[in-house]
Amino acid sequence: MKVPTMKTYLASLALLTSVVPALAAPHTVTLSVPGMDCSVCPITIKKALMKLDGVAGVTSSLEKRETKVLFDDSKVNAAALTRATKEAGFPSTVANAKR
Repeated sequence: MKVPTMKTYLASLALLTSVVPALAAPHTVTLSVPGMDCSVCPITIKKALMKLDGVAGVTSSLEKRETKVLFDDSKVNAAALTRATKEAGFPSTVANAKR
């Protein structure tokens, strides 16, 4: 049995550290926003959410009164998302979350 050399060990470590950030998959959460009732509401909510570091995308459905947020959970969490919508005048709750 061949014993790994320091060079092999360091190469394996470098490979592992380059893969770890890829493991932090983006998350999607759907927020229920019952107060969203006009065509300007989704714009206001999107602006509030996009100010948060880690939010990559926001789409809203006025008809369903919900907003989907694509975010990096190493930078922001669902509590911060709902806080941002509340501070913008639109309290929300997490309807579902996906990885």
